[in-house]
Amino acid sequence: MASSPTTSSSQSPRPPRPPRPNLAFRRLRGQRSPGEFAAAVRRAAREIDERVSCDARYIGRVEAGEIRCPNYAYERVFLHMFPGRTLTDLGFVPRSAVRGRGARTTEVAPAPRTTSPLSAPRETDGVCEPYVTGHGPSASHAQHAPYDPHETDDQNDEESDVQRRAFMSGGTATVAAASLGPWGLAFGGTAEAAPRSVRRAGEAEAGALEEAVRKIRVLDDRHGADGLYRRAAAPLRAAYALLDAGAARQATTERLHTGAGELAISVGWLAHDSGRFDDARSHYAEALATARVARDPALEAHAFCNTSFLARDAGRPREAVRAAQAAQYAARPLGSARLLSLLALREAGGWAGLADRRGCEQALTRAQALYGRGPGDADPEWMSFYGDAELAGLEAQCWSALGDWQRAAHQARRATRLQDPHFTRNLALYTAELADDLARAGHPDEAAAAGLRVLDLLDEVQSSRVQTMLAGTARVLLPHRRASGVSDFLERHGALPRPARAVPAGP
Repeated sequence: MASSPTTSSSQSPRPPRPPRPNLAFRRLRGQRSPGEFAAAVRRAAREIDERVSCDARYIGRVEAGEIRCPNYAYERVFLHMFPGRTLTDLGFVPRSAVRGRGARTTEVAPAPRTTSPLSAPRETDGVCEPYVTGHGPSASHAQHAPYDPHETDDQNDEESDVQRRAFMSGGTATVAAASLGPWGLAFGGTAEAAPRSVRRAGEAEAGALEEAVRKIRVLDDRHGADGLYRRAAAPLRAAYALLDAGAARQATTERLHTGAGELAISVGWLAHDSGRFDDARSHYAEALATARVARDPALEAHAFCNTSFLARDAGRPREAVRAAQAAQYAARPLGSARLLSLLALREAGGWAGLADRRGCEQALTRAQALYGRGPGDADPEWMSFYGDAELAGLEAQCWSALGDWQRAAHQARRATRLQDPHFTRNLALYTAELADDLARAGHPDEAAAAGLRVLDLLDEVQSSRVQTMLAGTARVLLPHRRASGVSDFLERHGALPRPARAVPAGP
């Protein structure tokens, strides 16, 4: 038998090196406080059309040596601030020293191979922050956001960019890093690169896949889709590689089909919310095909639900109605009134896009009646977002599409009051809807106040949808610059970097 290249399990792993303080960076800060220096970094970023959420904590982590190499967005900003200097001059480790095969051989011995996703190696604070490549708003925001690889499972109060990266940084939160790392599929690998002969998946891999889906949903609720989409694509490829490898037990195969389909929907939603509609359509179609192969009506209903929402946002309202009706047909045997309620709302959004007020009102009435039956054991796990606030928010979007701004503003205000502030992305979305409805209803001062609240949330939320809605509100408020608060809103909004591609705000 050939000897294993990995270290012996009898050898104790080398303890991680303690971080070395970055004294060069500290000298560059001079007499300024960390907060003042962070503000200077943000100003420099705006000068070159970058977007970084730098704060005093980030500066402290750099000076403490916890961030050995900044991501590419920060690199450009720092080099702009200190022209003629290199990363090494600024006290950072060269990128080649903390990335790839060379970094692994110089830092620590590779971890022993494991078949359990729970014990797979994690990213650490010492490695170089990844850079998301691509085009469109997802890539635009991703390359501007400072993504520090830092463990967040301990619920530390880390900066929001760290929290957004949590999906890719710990435990069973990512199936790519956990169960599929040994296949060469983790973090940007491709399914084609996987060996032809791989061991079959088991319960551990199915569980890691399900946990990946949950993690994406939590991070999207808190921070929005921009910046998450590209990072989530690799686990999706890995999930379908799991399906291709097969499982020894039929029950595991069924879990893998459902998990891969749900992950395709989640990644599709990240594409959808960041304006990559063609990508989203492809992911939803993939989920629908998986549902049909597995004969899984719950997954089919979910895929049609999101397809309807996408069609509405993409300006295909008739398709939105048909997809919502197909979802209801698939969902009826499942026994979930809440699911049928949400699907009726999707249908209502399609009717509103067709300017069919009667059809919209009938669907809304049906949605409210079904919602009133209360939650049930048959409600899908992915519907945890659907509560009083979401019901009001989706109804507001219907009235907005029909041009009934007063009713839309009323429902949007209800949504903001009912929304759990923990879910920052939805709070920003509902408040942006409220601002736009108030502006179009002829209440510029109230609209500006709501818009300012949204701007305060943008350090935590990266959503092209929200930014596009704010841009529309700003255009409506331009003639009302003299109204109370409007000029402040317009000035702050004007300082925001523009998305690379507009995302329809939708009804």
